[in-house]
Amino acid sequence: MDSKERSRLSSLAQTVKPVFQIGKNGINDIVLKEIEDVLEARELIKINVLKTAPKEPKEFLEELCKELNAEQVNCVGQKIVLYRKSKRNKKKN
Repeated sequence: MDSKERSRLSSLAQTVKPVFQIGKNGINDIVLKEIEDVLEARELIKINVLKTAPKEPKEFLEELCKELNAEQVNCVGQKIVLYRKSKRNKKKN
């Protein structure tokens, strides 16, 4: 993803509400599956990382991108934004 596309997605993400919270239990297989399902449906999602989480938001961002084959859009404060083009839905972001 180039910087122009990342900037456009980041702009779109400003109006998106966080759909998940990562807390003291971190990420497990169930959470990964739920995030993957929502990512497939919406393509662009925002996740809130609570201060009680065992890792920093950037660490979770890297882990989620790797596990879900997603693109990192941005990480500001405790919020991370992921993007992955849907395989089923031909929605345009």
